Amino acid sequence: MSGKINAIIVDDEPFARENLAMMVNDFCPEVRILDMASGAAEARRMVEELNPDLVFLDIMMPGEDGFSFLQHIPDRTFQVIFTTAHNEFALRAIKQSAIDYIEKPINIDDLQHAVSKAARQIELSKKAPFNEDKIGKILAEIALNNSVEKTSIPTRDGMAIVKNSEIIHLEASESYTTIYLTGNRKYLSSKTIKVYEDKLDGNMFFRTHKSHIINISHHLKEFRRAEGNVAIMSNDVEIPISRRKLPSFLDRLAAM
Repeated sequence: MSGKINAIIVDDEPFARENLAMMVNDFCPEVRILDMASGAAEARRMVEELNPDLVFLDIMMPGEDGFSFLQHIPDRTFQVIFTTAHNEFALRAIKQSAIDYIEKPINIDDLQHAVSKAARQIELSKKAPFNEDKIGKILAEIALNNSVEKTSIPTRDGMAIVKNSEIIHLEASESYTTIYLTGNRKYLSSKTIKVYEDKLDGNMFFRTHKSHIINISHHLKEFRRAEGNVAIMSNDVEIPISRRKLPSFLDRLAAM
């Protein structure tokens, strides 16, 4: 295609963003990196302001993952290249859909192939309406899979297996995590809250604070500003929302 492809990079890991930007600059001269975002909320603002042709999008990000980010942009006009090192089910769905993706650690040949393919799609999209079918099918498959997904919780007696939809919220206490479930159940896990943040589905769960993760999709009952920004859960527990997390939390609420 004629002219530069304007792109942004979306990834929560600083090294991953910088490394991909360096590789694109060195090996894909047809692409101009306009900016980089560390999460979905920041990326949405960049999309509105910069109107990129292409987005390099990490799948597994805390708070809101790459699929949720796309789902909340109804009139998408940019092409997507997914970047991922996780989530085997998601990768399988992407492969079957023929959407571009690159597995981490990124290989130069794979990067160049994905960019070439995206360039062709960008050229075609200028001549015909943008088609959301492929992305829509992926999102439907991911949502179906996540609705029945379960999480294993190590306990003193062995292992508890719970449905993600039954988890109301998680609370950190030093290196332990208490997991609160429906039916007044709870488990104390020896794993840190960061382990669960990485493990749980970003569409369903949101980390509101360094010590708290909530099930924003199934168990958020109310948000109150008057009491210092708290989330009221289905078990009537008040969960604090940190000042740093508040903008992305409000973005999630607006998209619900």
